[in-house]
Amino acid sequence: MKVAVFGANGQIGRLFTEQWLQEPSGKVRAVIRDAGQAARFEEMGAETAVADLEGPVRKLTEAITGCDAVVFAAGSGGHTGPDKTLLIDLDGAVKAVEAAEAAGIGRFLLVSALGAGDRERWNESIRHYYVAKHYADRAVQSSKLAYTIVRPGGLENGPGTGRVQAAGRLDRGSIPRADVAAVLAAALREPRTVGQAFDLVSGETPIDEALGAALD
Repeated sequence: MKVAVFGANGQIGRLFTEQWLQEPSGKVRAVIRDAGQAARFEEMGAETAVADLEGPVRKLTEAITGCDAVVFAAGSGGHTGPDKTLLIDLDGAVKAVEAAEAAGIGRFLLVSALGAGDRERWNESIRHYYVAKHYADRAVQSSKLAYTIVRPGGLENGPGTGRVQAAGRLDRGSIPRADVAAVLAAALREPRTVGQAFDLVSGETPIDEALGAALD
């Protein structure tokens, strides 16, 4: 399966790319904004395509045509203002959905945020971020795509543990980015994750088992 990754140069996107390339028949097309980033991914064995989420949907469609699935792991980052959050985390995600539909790609995975689906659970200090994630989620859910929405808690660096909690609603917690990437890969392997949205934090249960329990 060839997966187009938006946000491939971000931390979760890079980790997912590394992991998916280890899958049997796993292929990646890293969608990057700067051609200067291509060498890193080509050394990994990934294809690259240059396209800007702030640019036209047509360019995004061209960048992902021929892929089997899309992972949207892009984000504006904490160093930018609310305007960039809306342009990347919200409008960029909506454009990626439109591009996937135009390219005839059915499978779509979105990295969101824990509690994004419930306004009562939003962190007031970064409300603009939750607004962006909430409406990106809704755009994906209202599309015709075979979607999975992964809503991780606070993101940490460092090695993954391979053990998580996954459920429709979880208390706040944190999780290594490496484990989020591993859950994205597991979700692609598990057809029952289609049409599902779930919170994700660190836990004691192996990833495949935790996903299975969340979907039962």
